[in-house]
Amino acid sequence: MSLRPISYQARICADENRIDAFLEKSRVGIIGVNAGEYPYAIPVNYLWRDGCVYFHGMGSGRKTELLSENGKVCFTVYQELGTVKDNVPCHADTSYFSVMLFGNAVRITDHEKAAVVLNQIVEKFMPGFFSNSGSNRSNNPISASLVETYHSSKDGNGVMVYCIKPEFITAKENQAEEDDLVSPNTEGV
Repeated sequence: MSLRPISYQARICADENRIDAFLEKSRVGIIGVNAGEYPYAIPVNYLWRDGCVYFHGMGSGRKTELLSENGKVCFTVYQELGTVKDNVPCHADTSYFSVMLFGNAVRITDHEKAAVVLNQIVEKFMPGFFSNSGSNRSNNPISASLVETYHSSKDGNGVMVYCIKPEFITAKENQAEEDDLVSPNTEGV
């Protein structure tokens, strides 16, 4: 696959360190999957490690079904920073940073590796919870045997852990000074 170049060249971000830092700190990405007549895009919590995206989910459902049929995906992470003010309404704009990754989502079948990834996801979303909980739990509460034997009460299946190793990464941004922005209204969401 060859990727069509970004048409708005002035918005390209080629700074790999900024892209890497953004992917590492962001918490939710949108995975786009081929679903036939219409694409299927779903938000997932994810982990960015060693140049790959990792995510997990139930062992059933539409996402799992579609990924088993065709693992080619687009994964998008973005942050809206605000609306760029302008006296001419048609010149108003959005300040943002976004990254799109294209690759194959591959299920991790090695229980040890899946356990390592799941523990890293737990630490990302609940930092220090297991090491500071005052219990006798390990800092790595998810073992390979747990991954192998766990079955969800919702569907009876085990957890699925996936890895996307990007074939292509694109990033765009529109930076603006704080004084030029109207902050996004996130109240009531």
